[in-house]
Amino acid sequence: MRNIKLSRIDENNFIQAFNLKLDKAQEQFVSHPIRSLAQAYVYYNQCTPFGIFDDDTMIGYVMVIYDYDLAEYNIWHMMIDVAYQHQGFGAIALKKCLDYIASKPFGPSNKIVLTCNRDNFIALHLYKNYGFKETGNADEDEIELALFL
Repeated sequence: MRNIKLSRIDENNFIQAFNLKLDKAQEQFVSHPIRSLAQAYVYYNQCTPFGIFDDDTMIGYVMVIYDYDLAEYNIWHMMIDVAYQHQGFGAIALKKCLDYIASKPFGPSNKIVLTCNRDNFIALHLYKNYGFKETGNADEDEIELALFL
């Protein structure tokens, strides 16, 4: 069995996050960790950027952010490196994110929101399998989904 865990991005592992790669066709769907880490720097008091690790190997990235104005959690920029896709790591990582959010690290909300490109069928399938529902909100090609714990 794999040892998948979320570990906070810090000075010891951020270069590993920079080296994560997506398939060319997926680059339109998710921001690279470099951009996401810049956002994490700006929103440092309300977010946690994580490397997704299989033992000591970073295989992906995700950021959990809390919107104090709306009192809701958001999952941003979740990605699994192209070399590790189609092995169930995305599902395990999403479950770990939900467990982290359930601990209420920033605030008491039970609402989790994320957006996904409407053409990213694999990610949409994953999110819907975990109970996320479309909210009806959209911004260009991104649709919003929400889950209540």
